[in-house]
Amino acid sequence: MAITANDVKTLRGRTNAPMMECKTALTESGGDMEKAVDWLRKKAGSKIGNFAARETAEGRVGICLDTCGAIVEVRCETAPVSKTDQFIQLTTEIAKQIAAKNPANVEDLLAQASVAHPGRTIADRVMDVFAILRENIRVHRFTRLCGLVGEYVHHDGSVGVLLLVEGAKADPQVLRDVCMHITARNPVSATKEDVPADKLAKETEIAREQTTGDPKNKSKPANIIEKIIEGKMKTWLADNVLLEQPFVKDDTKTVGQLLSASGLKLVKFVRYKVGEIS
Repeated sequence: MAITANDVKTLRGRTNAPMMECKTALTESGGDMEKAVDWLRKKAGSKIGNFAARETAEGRVGICLDTCGAIVEVRCETAPVSKTDQFIQLTTEIAKQIAAKNPANVEDLLAQASVAHPGRTIADRVMDVFAILRENIRVHRFTRLCGLVGEYVHHDGSVGVLLLVEGAKADPQVLRDVCMHITARNPVSATKEDVPADKLAKETEIAREQTTGDPKNKSKPANIIEKIIEGKMKTWLADNVLLEQPFVKDDTKTVGQLLSASGLKLVKFVRYKVGEIS
């Protein structure tokens, strides 16, 4: 069967593969368009090993709120690829998959049948997008939370937050505002009790050294020194613990006071920033 320029153009339109590869695929498939699509997918699969070792420091955070909420970080090699429609759509699709199907881990997720594309697995869908973008793509991490959940993703997809609270009901805007606050302020923990003991001990020791090393404190009695250290730790907690932080949209109240006034109790939050070591 003769392969026409229009055939090659049609196949390229469907797969975004290079023109010469489209022509080869059609030739190898006897002009059968569907077989040519499969041929290109298989060819992409044989190439993935060459890409798998490449560093994936860029990517995107995606979130889905349904019956449950899901947040996922999908990584790629370069920033331009992370901004393509195909990569954004894949990230959104994977977030929806996690919210709907509750995979146990990344391996389980990749093996699941795609909710959005029946007949294909999530691994297949990653391969589909790889075949178009020609960059290593991998699901780096995800979390799923069920209950009263809020979310926020920064406009460029670089940072996202999923928030879980308890209460009779929750104003979605309040939850979104708290998520935006977490995105901006990056708290170390949700509550004072959640701060790791070694972290608290380290910060206390730093405060002690700063206080005792200050010449103006040399003549002060021990109880005053302890009060100064307590004040420094209170400031540190207000800077680093979510419920103690002044709310970014109204610093006359803390995030804890905002939630309490809304009849809500913080359960946990998850903040993903693309490229973080985790």
